[in-house]
Amino acid sequence: MINQRFIVPFQRFIHSESSSGVLLFAASVFALIWANSPWGDIYRALWEYHIGFKTEHIELYKPLVLWINDGLMAVFFFLIGLEVKREVLLGELNTRKKLAFPLLGALGGIIFPILIFFILNDNPDTARGWAIPMATDIAFALAIVKVLGNKVPFSLKVFITAFAIVDDIAAVLVIAIFYSSTLNLVYLFIAFLLLCLVYYLTYKGLYNYYFTFLIAIIVWFLLFFGGIHPTLAGVFMAFAIAIKQKATTRDFVAKSLEITDQLRHCDDIEEPILTKDQIHTVSKMKQWLSRYESPLQRMEHQLHGMVSFFIMPVFALANAGLEFSMDTLDFQFVWVIAMALFVGKSIGIFSFVELAKRLNIVTLSREVNKRHILGIAFIAGVGFTMSLFIAGLAFEADHAHLDSAKLGVFLGSVISGITGFVILKLNKIRK
Repeated sequence: MINQRFIVPFQRFIHSESSSGVLLFAASVFALIWANSPWGDIYRALWEYHIGFKTEHIELYKPLVLWINDGLMAVFFFLIGLEVKREVLLGELNTRKKLAFPLLGALGGIIFPILIFFILNDNPDTARGWAIPMATDIAFALAIVKVLGNKVPFSLKVFITAFAIVDDIAAVLVIAIFYSSTLNLVYLFIAFLLLCLVYYLTYKGLYNYYFTFLIAIIVWFLLFFGGIHPTLAGVFMAFAIAIKQKATTRDFVAKSLEITDQLRHCDDIEEPILTKDQIHTVSKMKQWLSRYESPLQRMEHQLHGMVSFFIMPVFALANAGLEFSMDTLDFQFVWVIAMALFVGKSIGIFSFVELAKRLNIVTLSREVNKRHILGIAFIAGVGFTMSLFIAGLAFEADHAHLDSAKLGVFLGSVISGITGFVILKLNKIRK
């Protein structure tokens, strides 16, 4: 029996992510229409508008689209880091047995799309885009799963979420290793020292939100000027967020009863505003509540709405607007990306999971059958947000191939999503 303490937050997470998927889809369609409308020049001019500052020694003057991709997406990566830390320490990745299922699925879903890419791609100019089809978009995937309702067992929803987290870890490593520019070791060493400092303070129980936020800003700048993609600052700083509460449940309950009793003895006057005694008592309650809450859990909860309903749709709006031009699009490359997502993800995930089952490395729930795994494997081919992000890094100055990669991501994601949906929809549920 799965613990209710895990089910309830997880169901809220699925609802948030699936709702975000709908908004993400709407933003993407709007961007496509806008970019190809008579007002397409306004679309391109908006995102290419430069913002920033220049000094004698430092220049940080970038197009608006790069501020979104490098700045806002750092918050997205920060949330990924929080989820990874929680899952590794307390959730679906905290034991080898739990980790095996999503890990092996993710490995298949990473290795095969890259193999398909290199098999089909014979153009050295597009070879840098090999990592584009390795990513899965958790928001779109869970949106499809939510529409299917009870056609998808709960254990399979847990799998695709844990799978996407492992997938995101791989994408972060790929970005750090293969899509970073010339390194400035001095800046990176300073960033490393600052990270060590906040990790040490967290370990000693000296976590402070404002100090951590200040260090996060500094680390972002240091990584940017150090040659590593600055969004990775979000992941690194997420690991510095404390997960342990400062107050136990017993102490919190005892203190809450004491404070509630104090409120009863405050002036019993029904006024629109509180008395000084009431304000002081409520303030003590808030202090104890902050001590009882896990800082990581609280921050994850606070950021989910902003990331799901603002940052990701804005990212889609800024990046999904490719211009359909028969003269500039490389349709061979479009085909390569689409097939790597559609064929690579499905074959890779399904074959690795089936092999793990035969070798008794993983044990699946009785309610999960082969068609469930195959359907989820196809849905994992929806690689929207992270795929577009990697495409932007791979072809930042090559707009023709960037637009071709975007179209390939769109086609591969749509075909994969529809195929997975149909397979799961027609699948018979095992009683």
